[in-house]
Amino acid sequence: MAATLNVFKLNNKGGAVDDQITPGACSDLEIDDREPEQWRSFGALSIRAKRSLMFHILYAADSYEYTISVQSIVDMFNKGFELDIPVESDLVQTSSAIIENRAELDSRYQPYLTNWRAERLGVSTKLILRYAIWEMINTQTSPSIVINEAVELAKCYAERDAYKFINGILDEVLKTLPSQSSEQVKAQ
Repeated sequence: MAATLNVFKLNNKGGAVDDQITPGACSDLEIDDREPEQWRSFGALSIRAKRSLMFHILYAADSYEYTISVQSIVDMFNKGFELDIPVESDLVQTSSAIIENRAELDSRYQPYLTNWRAERLGVSTKLILRYAIWEMINTQTSPSIVINEAVELAKCYAERDAYKFINGILDEVLKTLPSQSSEQVKAQ
């Protein structure tokens, strides 16, 4: 039996992921059929799996209304799910940066919420938008890959059909970024 990232799904006390997950939508997030001790290893996770884990860390931070540190959340995940996420990892640093810059990241997508108020966005949708915008601005990852990965996260964890909304918003945000990001898209 293949182990999936659903093991990272939080309980109601730590904040549960949105209920409207399409069954089977996350099947491509399967790690493999190794023993649990091996797939819980942070080093064994794919980049996609690490993005999913980061989403869960961001969701937990939001659930606690940003009153506890990312390091505390990682410690809870490590103990509660028997993981080995290093506190000094890029995943933890990126999660912290997204949380610290969430107002600025929100201001990047809010102008494109035509006939929609930011308060109406689901938590998962908002977190995926923040992460994708942060990644487009702060990494060398091709924006088309970032958008695709955001869409895949939305299919797994956001409200039904939110992936279409996320795709459209991120496409608009990409147009406002320096030409380097746009050139990366054209090159592919």
